[in-house]
Amino acid sequence: MGIAKGSISWILSTFFVAIIFFILFLIFLKQYISIIFLILSLIVFIKAVFFIIFFRDPDRKIGNGITACADGKIREISKKDDKDLGNCLFFSTFMNIHNVHVNRMPFDGKIVSIKHLLGSHVPAFKKESDKNERLITIIDTKIGKIKVIQIAGTFARRIVPYIKKGDELKKGERIGIIRFGSRVDLYFQMKKIKNVIVKEGDKTKAGESTIAKING
Repeated sequence: MGIAKGSISWILSTFFVAIIFFILFLIFLKQYISIIFLILSLIVFIKAVFFIIFFRDPDRKIGNGITACADGKIREISKKDDKDLGNCLFFSTFMNIHNVHVNRMPFDGKIVSIKHLLGSHVPAFKKESDKNERLITIIDTKIGKIKVIQIAGTFARRIVPYIKKGDELKKGERIGIIRFGSRVDLYFQMKKIKNVIVKEGDKTKAGESTIAKING
């Protein structure tokens, strides 16, 4: 079990603070204030353990066809006319706090654009979250262009990309992380799609769960 790129400092710094409070507890062991330091040490230690769980980044067996970008629950599947891609299939996945938050490539391709847009931070499961802060990535693939939108939520205030324009990546490779819950939207052109094999309410794993099969 690995730890997500860029997250080690969060974990180590939190453990360091917990140790400092514990040392203060030992220094003031015979005084009333020592109990306060012990409580603070336990609280911060629990927070550090939470960070370890939240920032976990397990290896995955890569699935067939087009795979999920995110761990979580599929909240919507529909057909949409996208201004960049045209007639598309649309998948929206909500990531809860307990899900792995590292997002992955849905298909082999080349990153042609990355755009960061500022916005609000309403809960990611609400319709209004379409206007939230987000990172829009367009990927050129052999089955047409694919768009991945990583959307911040109420507690997810930072979208950290691992990629840049021009990168050529394989399906299942890591593309970034959204810290502390949110959602990922996926658009892909319909011309090469054979059939969709998931439905709304299904749970997915990034890079592993096949969401659609392709022709050829």
